[in-house]
Parts: sequence; C-alpha cells; structure tokens
Amino acid sequence: MTIKIKIRRLILFVCLLFSMTPAIAIAGATEPYEVITHPGINEKSLPRSTLRAIFGMRLHTWPDGTGIKVFVMPDEAPLHAVFSKEKLNVFPYQLRAAWDRLVFSGTGQAPETVTSPEEMLAKVAGTPGAIGYLTKSRMDGRVNVLQIK
Repeated sequence: MTIKIKIRRLILFVCLLFSMTPAIAIAGATEPYEVITHPGINEKSLPRSTLRAIFGMRLHTWPDGTGIKVFVMPDEAPLHAVFSKEKLNVFPYQLRAAWDRLVFSGTGQAPETVTSPEEMLAKVAGTPGAIGYLTKSRMDGRVNVLQIK
C-alpha cells in the first residue's frame, strides 16, 4: 500500500470521526433523568424487561389492574434517544417501527408524544396509570420515581 493511499484513508477516518462528534455530544450532554409515574402507582421498581414491554406497548396494565398510559418525547429529542438506548436497549427508530406496526396492523396504538418537559410532567402527574421519563431538574413532588433493576 502506498503512502498516498494510507494518507487518504487516514484523512477519511478523521473526517468520519469528526462528523460523528456532534451526535455523540448531543446524546452525552443530556442531564440525568428518571423514569416517572403517576403518584397513584404503587410500584417503586421494575425489571428492565417489564419497562421494555411497557414502552413497547405490549404491557397494558399495572399489577393492580390500572391501565398504563405511556408518554414519550418526540423521536428527535435528545432525552428520548438517551432513554431508548440506556433504559430500553433499543434505538428510537426501532421503537417507532414497533409502534407503527401496531398502529398499521390495527393491533395496538403508539404512546402519546408530548412536546416539552413541562408537558411530560403535567401529563404524567395528571393521568392515572401514566409513565414517562424526565430530567431530574424538571421534577417536583407531583410524580413518583421508578427504579429500574
């Protein structure tokens, strides 16, 4: 391999690395967050598999029989991306594809999308059976924090 080819490959590698940096920075810049529930939910912790079933819209009721209402941020929101990857171990586009299959097949529905952290807090706090996620700095005493095991 000639020096010119090696230099070109190195330049290409560096360009690719720098083109990925903004996405990495955005995902890593999200403040700490928690999974939150309506104050009427008695659960204090959940296994990750149950959380995945809830946000995958496959689990519809809490153990006490209360219906689950799922709230999410928009697909392009940095918090949604971080939550999806860290807590659910899926990419946001995979979640969207699963929700779309449910909707288009007529076998289920997608979660409700909120447009802001304030709306997330208000919806989860005011909707019996609700679950969502929110940065710690936006939380107040109106919601419960759910630990994920």
